[in-house]
Amino acid sequence: MVWNPLRILFGDPPAAQMIGEKPKTSAPRRGPRAEYDGATDGRRAAGWRRSIRDANGELTPRAQRLLRATARELVRNNPFAARGVASIAANIVGTGITFQVYRDGKVDDALNAVARRHFDKPNCDAAGRHDLYGLQLQAARAIVESGGAVMRRRWRRASDRLPLPFQLQVLEADYIDPSKTGPLSASPGVTPGYSIYGIQFSPIGRREGYWLYNSHPGSLGMHGVGSTFVPARDIAHIYRADRPEQEHGATWLAPVLLRMKDFGDFEDAELSRQKLSAAYVGVVTGEDIDATIPGIVSEGDDPDAMPVPIDQEPLDYLEPGTFQYARPGEEVTFSTPPKSDGYPDFTKVSLRAVAVGMGVPYEELTGDLSGVSFISGRLGRLSYKRDVATWQWLMFIPQFCAAVEAWYIEALEATGVDTTGVEMRWTPPKTEMLDPASEIVANRDAVRSGQATLSGLARERGEDPDTFFAEAAADAKRLDELGLIFDSDPRHVTSAGNATNLNDAVEGRAQREKP
Repeated sequence: MVWNPLRILFGDPPAAQMIGEKPKTSAPRRGPRAEYDGATDGRRAAGWRRSIRDANGELTPRAQRLLRATARELVRNNPFAARGVASIAANIVGTGITFQVYRDGKVDDALNAVARRHFDKPNCDAAGRHDLYGLQLQAARAIVESGGAVMRRRWRRASDRLPLPFQLQVLEADYIDPSKTGPLSASPGVTPGYSIYGIQFSPIGRREGYWLYNSHPGSLGMHGVGSTFVPARDIAHIYRADRPEQEHGATWLAPVLLRMKDFGDFEDAELSRQKLSAAYVGVVTGEDIDATIPGIVSEGDDPDAMPVPIDQEPLDYLEPGTFQYARPGEEVTFSTPPKSDGYPDFTKVSLRAVAVGMGVPYEELTGDLSGVSFISGRLGRLSYKRDVATWQWLMFIPQFCAAVEAWYIEALEATGVDTTGVEMRWTPPKTEMLDPASEIVANRDAVRSGQATLSGLARERGEDPDTFFAEAAADAKRLDELGLIFDSDPRHVTSAGNATNLNDAVEGRAQREKP
């Protein structure tokens, strides 16, 4: 017997597998059993579609078109799909992800005023309809519904009299020409780049630009199918990348498209059953066997001619309150539809699966708060809040807002402004408290114990800390000038409503009694 070094790793193999020995049995050999159940390839795994392609190989142009078209059809006609998309977009953007312009760590009032005049009004929109926050909402809806959005910078002339010489144009991802794919033509001595479904890359994988259709490929006014190359510096492509090296996004409805379609068909069938059950039809018969059905006569004098209707049609549908005439001996038999038991339970199970697939709480998707307690609602809300914060800080702000910041600074430079140390800081919209009476006390205790800061809590509420402190200081100064002391002012009044010291109480009274 030859020594087998595999014994060190796997122990002694069966005698039939010793090196140099022949098997002692002629039993058929079977494939090795997978250590992971998910790696089996037997009968139970026959329905799995396993693929080793990368994200771009799976999300082909055809797959993108079908997913977008299906998702848009559901959003148009399915109330739950429409609500899910609206909820996610509203929570990501809300009334707007606002900004403050800083220079060297401090708010620059002059530059901030310029940005406000441009972005807080429709000046920034190439269509002249939305401010920056309306464009944010449009982009967020397109990301959820269609899988991505494209924002293009449009340079403007000084004669346009805009606060900044550029505008923003939000486009659907359909504008990207997917036919532009594959290696680029090589030049002598130059390593060629490549394109992936309309996005052009340098040889080292840096995005160089996008091939965009001149108009939407589904537009009624589209003439031709030509596309134009737009440099990457003028494009912001916003989408959720679920896999590394993924260059296009998929609709967030993708995991539940078929489920929502099946559930919609089930609801239609249930509605039809209820309508049939509620439709009572009366059948009137006569005694004259040779008589024709009222409202039905023969054409001409030919007795063999086919009867034609004059003022009513044969009964081939059910409508409540219908009376249909029939000849003697004719009988109408109605089927008895089976009862659909468990409709509410099935509906809840289906919609819970849809909510999980979209990443939306069931109560948010359906508006059904019947089984929600305070603690369950709070836990669900906290989980949803974490997801929303992830989408905001790891997708939307780096891809959409960062592009706006870069273009804003470049526009300042184009107008001759020194941009050294200039940056924009973004603040997502605030999240309403579920229980202010307890949460405010908890925040106060967290600040007093050093576990939180006033600036951090201001950001959690969707407020810029510098703006918040400036307003607080201005309010305090104004109250002191007027000699007013409210029990909400901790400088002068304790939480119990008592003066912090006698001098404050006397001084406050003297101020109020001044003529």
